[in-house]
Amino acid sequence: MATEKSTEILQYREQGLGYKRIAALTGYSLNTVKSVCRRNPNGEEKLCLQCGAKLVRTPHYREKKFCSDACRMAWWNSHPEAVSRKAIYHFTCAHCGQPFDSYGNDHRKYCSRTCYAEARRKGV
Repeated sequence: MATEKSTEILQYREQGLGYKRIAALTGYSLNTVKSVCRRNPNGEEKLCLQCGAKLVRTPHYREKKFCSDACRMAWWNSHPEAVSRKAIYHFTCAHCGQPFDSYGNDHRKYCSRTCYAEARRKGV
């Protein structure tokens, strides 16, 4: 049954139909159609985003975007605008009173190491 379902869905997918249309034609749920299509990509070769090398997909693992750690780091370093920075926190420095932003740390008290050191010397 599972293979029959998969082949039916994949045949419709090869014809260029979308998930919703396939779900309506077959009577399967939309999530079932999406799952089958994701598990059985239609022969598209994935290439490394950095160097363009062909990627070999390992079963039961996430889809790869890069062929190596070196390519991954090089790509992210050259595309900082693609980083989704959601953990930005706004604070006021406990020593100098200046407003500052902190990325990834929601417990910061000082805007810089200098303010931290001066506050320690003064005993704040």
